[in-house]
Amino acid sequence: MQQVYTVQSQRLDRIEEKLDQMVQAIIALARAEEKISTLAEFNKQQSEQLQSLINRIDKVEQLVNSNASTVNVINRIFWVILVGLISAVTWEYIIHLSN
Repeated sequence: MQQVYTVQSQRLDRIEEKLDQMVQAIIALARAEEKISTLAEFNKQQSEQLQSLINRIDKVEQLVNSNASTVNVINRIFWVILVGLISAVTWEYIIHLSN
């Protein structure tokens, strides 16, 4: 009888050991799943932030193009005024030399 009890006890010990291993495996799987979920959420946030930055860069590019046109017009006006002033000064100088 003692021998049957020992065999049954050993068998139960092995079953308990296997159950403990299964519990550890299930816990490890749950942790891995949680990490994957966290990484997926982080990836989604990064994608949203990247899209936001792309949109901001597009707006800045449009502003730069608009400002470039404005600066171009101001530059042309400046040179026209400068050439006009130089012409007027030169004309006055020529007029005073001829008198």
